[in-house]
Amino acid sequence: MAPRSPFLFDIDMQRGDRYDHPLTERYASQDMARLFSPRMRHTTWRDLWICLAEAEHRLGLPVSREQIEELKQHRDTFDWDRVAELERELRHDVMAHVHHYGELAPTARPIIHLGATSCFVTDNADLVIYRSALRLLAKRLLAVMRNLAAFARQWRAEPCLGYTHFQVAQPVTVGKRACLWAQDFALDFDEVQRVAEWLPFRGVKGTTGTQATFLLLADGDHEKVAELDRLVTTGMGFARSIAVSGQTYTRKIDWTIHQALSGIAQSAAKFANDLRLLSHEGEIEEPSEKKQIGSSAMAYKKNPMRCERVSSLARYVVEAANTSAHTASAQWLERTLDDSAIRRIALPEAFLAVDAILMLVENVTGGLVVYPKVIEKKLAEQLPFLATEEILMAGVAAGGDRQDLHERVRVHSRAAAQAVKGEGRANPLMELIAADPAFAAIRDRLPDLLQPSRFIGRCPEQVDAFVRDELEPRLTAQPVEALSSEIRV
Repeated sequence: MAPRSPFLFDIDMQRGDRYDHPLTERYASQDMARLFSPRMRHTTWRDLWICLAEAEHRLGLPVSREQIEELKQHRDTFDWDRVAELERELRHDVMAHVHHYGELAPTARPIIHLGATSCFVTDNADLVIYRSALRLLAKRLLAVMRNLAAFARQWRAEPCLGYTHFQVAQPVTVGKRACLWAQDFALDFDEVQRVAEWLPFRGVKGTTGTQATFLLLADGDHEKVAELDRLVTTGMGFARSIAVSGQTYTRKIDWTIHQALSGIAQSAAKFANDLRLLSHEGEIEEPSEKKQIGSSAMAYKKNPMRCERVSSLARYVVEAANTSAHTASAQWLERTLDDSAIRRIALPEAFLAVDAILMLVENVTGGLVVYPKVIEKKLAEQLPFLATEEILMAGVAAGGDRQDLHERVRVHSRAAAQAVKGEGRANPLMELIAADPAFAAIRDRLPDLLQPSRFIGRCPEQVDAFVRDELEPRLTAQPVEALSSEIRV
């Protein structure tokens, strides 16, 4: 029996008899999966061969218009079984496609890949695909920022407990906390945009980057070779090609891309972990479906499963990014092939994982469930402790001795903490202070000193300014497109 085709989406194999990659089968969008599909990759190879042939024809090299038209005519025709057969015979993926394309376009066969090395198609096609994938992620980031902007506005002035070290700290607002999440994603958006615009093309550089073969084809005309590089670069939609290369473009470019992907994963993990903590506290939850089951045994459970999935996928992306650092540092002289297998895995999978992450984050941020009564209750329980500094200052302003009042507040606070933690009672701190003669001068003011709005500083104003000055300019400059964001499982 002949070996199975190595290509993804082998339609001959029965579903259930092969390993289905979770990223393509469960998590990532079809839009992103399509970008990294064999058809997209190898169609881009053909676009590069067509673009090279057109540039060579334009510069007077031995390529005819008829040959170019034949290449265009068969651009989208693939016999995947034939390609697999050729690759088994030749043990070379690029040459398998060269031969298959030549069988489809026999007149053009002599000039396909003329003067090029394998990395002309593999590296340049990767850069084309990576740029498209980065732009797709930028659109997903915009959708996340749009959701968080709306959420922050809605809850701009809702006081809630702040936490440092996950211990109770000075109050913030629900909207202000959302701005912290949005700020991280906005920085990621800027970086993804920057990398996508900065990304250079490998161009037409030859076997070891010397362009020697193209110089031979051009009869020693250096300007013609430089123009060939420029024509193919612009023909494939890039503003510039990398200045120098070995056989491959420098793998530091992959590291730059991976860093941007890792940055998104880090921001998403921070958001997801925060929401998991808040879900435990009963303050904010991710949305859930009407028939969603949290546990096969504990029917009452409602787990933050989407945020947990974000955390899980983000962990993979952050670690996968390190492979590009190792690859960039381990390239020998003009190149070594130990970059090939890992790049086929780590970069596409990181893009697919980040795509899945951002769909989840968009879904969650678009349906966050806030429980104001729980937030108010938890804040009321802790506010007497948080208000002690204001109470102390008010007592001093009313003529009290600062050191004496401080000691009294300390003693009353310890007693109140014991009542809350040791006896399970409601916080009695205000009653203890109100009953203390040293605070008699401000006894009637104590309720006013416990108003939550006194403790949130400029949170509402910060939300307004952040949404206006940071989010809205990005959202209006790049209108949010309607993308497929359905959570598949």
